[in-house]
Amino acid sequence: IVVRGLTRRFGSKLALAPLELELGPGGVVGLLGPNGSGKSTLLRMLTGLVRPHGGKAEVDGEPVRGDGTAVRRRCTYAPGEIALYGDLRANEHLGWFLRGRGSEALERARRIAGELGLPLRKKVHTYSHGMKRQLMFAAALAPRVGVRILDEVSEGLDPNKRSVVLDLLEADAAAGTTILLSSHHLGEVDRACDVFVFLNDGRLVAMERADELRERAARILRLTWQDADEAALQRGLDALEGARVVRTGLHAVIELEQPDPRPALAALSTRPDLPPPTSVHYGELSLPELYHDLYGVEAC
Repeated sequence: IVVRGLTRRFGSKLALAPLELELGPGGVVGLLGPNGSGKSTLLRMLTGLVRPHGGKAEVDGEPVRGDGTAVRRRCTYAPGEIALYGDLRANEHLGWFLRGRGSEALERARRIAGELGLPLRKKVHTYSHGMKRQLMFAAALAPRVGVRILDEVSEGLDPNKRSVVLDLLEADAAAGTTILLSSHHLGEVDRACDVFVFLNDGRLVAMERADELRERAARILRLTWQDADEAALQRGLDALEGARVVRTGLHAVIELEQPDPRPALAALSTRPDLPPPTSVHYGELSLPELYHDLYGVEAC
């Protein structure tokens, strides 16, 4: 997936700022950000469902242009919205989803639906929200394509079903498929992702490999004081060597160059103008906490 300067406005609102992105081939890419960050707009533009106001994109070697039909032949897409035909039986709906994709894709969709425990003989209107999303996922994962674009595929699933979905995604990526997976909840998808792309207010905040991001999480030192002179805290933190001060104040965040907090803590303890912190947290950050501390935006 290659994106060069994609831009989209809805009226006066800039939904997606000029975006530069290059992903794949292979692996699971987590497209993350709070609601309204531009994730769904980007995915719809990549599949030709929303036309950009500027820039261009390419999916599996095919330029996104016109109504996007050529791109959609080379990828599958599961939208974030659920709008299904309730009077169809689930098995019939899989056939409708996969019309034109061939019998192999339909059989594979049925197998995936079986792994998810979906009752295919029942009508879709009897399905719960999560079951409907799983039905869409089974259809999106079935055809043999190079790219899958999945919007909020784990939303509304219980932990057991979410684990099955992630297992299937990991196996698909291991076979060489590029998967772009959006979520506003980092904790739901972080296990499967090789790369994280984080959007906020339509802009790219960060793009990092999962292993590098987790390694950074192990070097974040969080210090809290209940009562201290903030100007003295600022001077003390700024004087630390081998550290980058991310946030100052009574709730300070420091990114260390080395995975050992003891030199920084020892240096702070030698300053007579600083009281000892009331709490110290190190090496315990979740990825949502890391995004909040490094970039100042919520990852849920």
